[in-house]
Amino acid sequence: MLRTLQNRLILSHLLPLLIIIPLTGIAFIYVLETQVILPDLADSLVVEGGFIAEFTSQQPDLWQNPDEVEQLTSRLTSHTKARLMFLDPEGRILVSSDPADAYRIDTILQDNDITEAQQGESTQHIEFSRGLQQEVIDVFVPVLDAGGEVIGIIRLSHPYTTIYGEFKQLRMLILGVLVFALVVGVGLGSFLAVTINTPIKQVTTAIDQLASGNQLEEISQQGPEEIQSLVDSTNSLYARLKQLESARKQLLANLVHEIGRPLGALRSAIQSIKLGAGKDPQLMDDLTNGMDAEAERLQHLLDELAHMHDQIFGSLEMDHQIISARSWLQTLLRPWEEAAQAKGLTWLVEIPEDLPDFKADPYRLAQAIENLVSNAIKYTPKGGVVRIAACSDEKSIEVLVGDTGPGIDVEEQEKIFEPFYRGTQKRRIKQGMGLGLSIAQDLVVAHRGEIHLESQPGKGSKFTISIPRL
Repeated sequence: MLRTLQNRLILSHLLPLLIIIPLTGIAFIYVLETQVILPDLADSLVVEGGFIAEFTSQQPDLWQNPDEVEQLTSRLTSHTKARLMFLDPEGRILVSSDPADAYRIDTILQDNDITEAQQGESTQHIEFSRGLQQEVIDVFVPVLDAGGEVIGIIRLSHPYTTIYGEFKQLRMLILGVLVFALVVGVGLGSFLAVTINTPIKQVTTAIDQLASGNQLEEISQQGPEEIQSLVDSTNSLYARLKQLESARKQLLANLVHEIGRPLGALRSAIQSIKLGAGKDPQLMDDLTNGMDAEAERLQHLLDELAHMHDQIFGSLEMDHQIISARSWLQTLLRPWEEAAQAKGLTWLVEIPEDLPDFKADPYRLAQAIENLVSNAIKYTPKGGVVRIAACSDEKSIEVLVGDTGPGIDVEEQEKIFEPFYRGTQKRRIKQGMGLGLSIAQDLVVAHRGEIHLESQPGKGSKFTISIPRL
């Protein structure tokens, strides 16, 4: 029974109700009977006794004639549910409205309340714990003559048997209310348990479907905030898995494309050599240069894949060193200057002589800057300008890489740093795997730095890398 969360939740609601409601009902009944009903009955008997005492005090001869007292008792009995007794000043029973007291006529009662009544004081006594045949409420009211002397005592009492019906009716009413509250509580607890259990089952089923590789619809939010948070996490997990699956397919497609082209070129060159191209020195030189370029492209592809491996498995290790910024940048940019000039681009480098030293991994940071420079050269048409500038302040060093290429659309600027994303600029072949800018951003972030993009379609792009000096 307790193996399911739903049953445990129902039981967690039911047990307190089964314990608290009965105890509350018993306590409520006890307080109501002893603190409300019985005191009210006692007060009403005192009032009744006072009326009778007032009436009989005006007829002092009545107490000398037992027959008249008995007639008065018969008349009064029809107006009260209490047992009525007339006692003389000594506490001797003269008349009782209860036939069961016939054998007690002329018997003197010994009671502290009678003693107080003989002294002219009205008394009331409540004893809830007495037996069924015993008085629960006793009221003694003295009857005084004109001189203030006690000429008789009136006793009004309620045995438990006379008020049992009222107590029973009250208890049944309270019991009915408590049972109704218990049923409502159990129903509400069951409803809450079901509303919690249902979304949990949905999440469990969704996770099982994900583990089985099945497609999953987005789970609707329901239940308390904690369950909704779990549903949000599951939906986010599914969205992330879909994104990873899409990236995996894109990676495979890119690998096939990027590896297929250089391999095809290499095979063509090898076939040409086999067919006698080696006999022509110029042709042989062209073929070997082409093969070297294709091998270099494959090496670059391997470097990108290695970086992605390090990023995924969290093994991107950094070797921070103190770097002379000016000489390091000049050495880094020299090969790219030749590539830009070979393409017919204007190459502008602005590195101040007082550029301070800073701490970074020279190899990793060089890879980030080279990715930006490579893109600038690649996408800037002949006759355009590629500009690299550096500056510093007290906290950081900035390296700017700008070009006069086609620029990047606004909607693409939000995606440009995503892995495997390749822009939609119109060109015959989209080169690369779409990892260059993603790698650059990862490397800059690993240096606790930032990379920013400013671009307008048709007006070129400008990437700025900011690295803390220490």
